[in-house]
Amino acid sequence: MSRLFHSAAPMMAAILGLAGLPAAALAQDAAAAAPTLNSGDTAWMLMSTALVLLMTIPGLALFYGGMVRKMNVLATVMQSFAICCMVSILWFAVGYSIAFTEGTPYFGSLSKFMLSGVAIDSLQGTIPETLFVVFQMTFAIITPALIAGAFADRMKFSSMLIFTALWSVLIYAPITHWVWGPGGFLGGDGVLDYAGGTVVHINAGVAGLVAAIVLGKRKGYPNENFAPHNLVLSLIGASLLWVGWFGFNAGSAAAADARAGMAMLVTQIAAAAAAMAWMLVEWATKGKPSILGIISGAVGGLVAITPAAGFVGPTGALVIGLVSGVVCYWGATGLKRSLGYDDSLDAFGVHGVGGIVGAILTGVFAQEAIGGTAGALEGNIGQIWTQVYGILATIAYTAIGSFILLKVVDVVIGLRVDEDVERDGLDLALHGESIH
Repeated sequence: MSRLFHSAAPMMAAILGLAGLPAAALAQDAAAAAPTLNSGDTAWMLMSTALVLLMTIPGLALFYGGMVRKMNVLATVMQSFAICCMVSILWFAVGYSIAFTEGTPYFGSLSKFMLSGVAIDSLQGTIPETLFVVFQMTFAIITPALIAGAFADRMKFSSMLIFTALWSVLIYAPITHWVWGPGGFLGGDGVLDYAGGTVVHINAGVAGLVAAIVLGKRKGYPNENFAPHNLVLSLIGASLLWVGWFGFNAGSAAAADARAGMAMLVTQIAAAAAAMAWMLVEWATKGKPSILGIISGAVGGLVAITPAAGFVGPTGALVIGLVSGVVCYWGATGLKRSLGYDDSLDAFGVHGVGGIVGAILTGVFAQEAIGGTAGALEGNIGQIWTQVYGILATIAYTAIGSFILLKVVDVVIGLRVDEDVERDGLDLALHGESIH
């Protein structure tokens, strides 16, 4: 068909020219109306997809793996790797269709079940739809993997797999549709979430908090020593998360353009500012700056800039980073102690709290010239309330839904490992392997 069009184009132009019609203008309009693949955008999105996958394997696996005790390191990294494999299949089968097809404002359809209709020449904007599918797949992978940090050291591997599978399909995919899917109600109501502040971080952080509460505290917590066994692994993991986050945020432009460049710049600024803020607060309160503190601060800043990356400028990013560094430090220390829950690796303290901070401050610092929507500083104070509305909707759905799923799994097969297994370590008991 395309060959036929090109061969007939000169004849059509000649006829239009004889008729006195603006043939060149009409041809330009037709070309503009038809989406075409852009090789530059496609190349950047191929790179971004690889970067976001790098965030989970090996980034998050190492980040979390270094923070647990030695007897649980293999069980912890196994969670990230297994979730990557399982969610990839679920996203291909049903997740993508639920999230990114027309349906209701709350739930997509199953019209693209098993990627039905997604052909090699299907486009999503200026990139292949196949590439868009796998880019979004990497987001679907890391979100439930983040939850695992909250219940580290105490959940059965089988229970984790079942809970993650149900959560990915029934919680993650619908919330993705709400914010980014066609006809989703939060996106339609003006909630700004450039790369996943609500979809990924608040969603995962709140689910992690619920899981930590439902499972209860680790045996011996907080009196026994739960110090990280290898902070070098955690630093490497955090560094891979930071690098991968450029794909996460700048890749969410879905194009190699100026907005992607701005998203990359503000991501770097916010991460650095948050890392410094956490380090300085910890230094002032505890007397020494720690490796665990500075890397946790960097991740908190990356989380907070995620919803804002395509909407704010460098100054806004600096403030978001500084605020999130301080508030996430409080979330991982003071808040956790005062409420008494055991969020093992601070999934809620960093991702939940950081995501909330970032989503609210997006409503403050959004610039119309960057993302098309003005924030409070440009006179649109109502955007803050719109952001809060999106936060509350996400918290309510993921908290209630996660609680129900956890209770169902608990009734059917049980959530928690036996006390002896928890005391002696999950690596040998669950996987028959250990680090010597």
